[in-house]
Amino acid sequence: MNDAGFMQARTAAGQFLQAGEIQSVKPIGSGHIHQTFLVSPVSDKKHKLVLQKFNTYVFRDPDAVMQNLFLITSHIRKKVENSRGEGAGMLVLEPVKTLTGENYFVDAEGSVWRCLLYIPDTASYDRAPDAAVVYEGGKAFGTFIRLLSDLPAENVKITIPEFHNLDFRLEQFHQAIRDGLKDRREETSSEIEMILEREEQMKLIRKLAQRGLIPLRVVHHDTKINNVLFSARKKALCVIDLDTVMPGFVHDDFGDAIRTFTNTGEEDDPDLSHISMDLSFFEAFAEGFLGAAGDMLTPLEKEYLPLSALVMTYMQTIRFLTDYLNGDTYYKIHHPKHNLQRTKAQMQLLLSMEQQLPAMQEIVKRFS
Repeated sequence: MNDAGFMQARTAAGQFLQAGEIQSVKPIGSGHIHQTFLVSPVSDKKHKLVLQKFNTYVFRDPDAVMQNLFLITSHIRKKVENSRGEGAGMLVLEPVKTLTGENYFVDAEGSVWRCLLYIPDTASYDRAPDAAVVYEGGKAFGTFIRLLSDLPAENVKITIPEFHNLDFRLEQFHQAIRDGLKDRREETSSEIEMILEREEQMKLIRKLAQRGLIPLRVVHHDTKINNVLFSARKKALCVIDLDTVMPGFVHDDFGDAIRTFTNTGEEDDPDLSHISMDLSFFEAFAEGFLGAAGDMLTPLEKEYLPLSALVMTYMQTIRFLTDYLNGDTYYKIHHPKHNLQRTKAQMQLLLSMEQQLPAMQEIVKRFS
């Protein structure tokens, strides 16, 4: 980052902490969405702050994101502080208002900045090291949904429209088949066929929701393991990255967590033999998740949790292939076949899940 970028960050930090109280502003983390800095105060009595330069390309309505963030964290904090049971021992993200009481700051260049209290002595993982950590991740995300179960979904704003809407992703896919690059359409005819022949089965959960048989809830929508902070003893402490928290369905969170927690390979692994769903990790996540949230879920919600893992993997396969057919306009690629490689890897994971679906269903029944 150049000197101008540092000056911009330091100026923004001065909107949340008096300029004379700031000791340093340093870039931290490797997040792909927002630019993040650690603001250290002069006094040890003041908290360190996490300062973020908001990505308004991904999140077009920062006002909605920040309203949600203050609402959600306040709701969870009250539940945790007033309970010895659900959520006990969990930490909660704490957004910080500007010195003038605003939810965020817009600088002279139009950049949007926000602040949160820094949570020390925590660790995160990009891949789950063992089943015990997977269990803790499941417990954390199950507790998160449970703590928000009495927050009306209509009170929470949409921050990314159509984010986990399978109908919308299929519509984009069909358009890409019609209007995309002809040579790529011919090259991927077998992948296209595999997607089309699964379409009706994968729409099943969405159809149940449209009939009102599955309740709309406030859910996280980005349940990767690196969105949980852990203690040194590998205990889950805090669910983070709340910008995608929106109205949705429990299957959005459970399914995407299984897609990301249980893959034995990489999301874009060139060697498909590396890729399968680790059933022991599925079992660990399901045990943690259902132990925390199970008794507040309806029987129909629990019944379709295993299928949701297939649906979310199917949806990600569609998104990668759609982008490949359209000429790689959305996802950042590192080589010309990258989105095709991602498509094949996700399809391989889906095939592994399909083979293990009966076992997944038995596991969910056991923990229900």
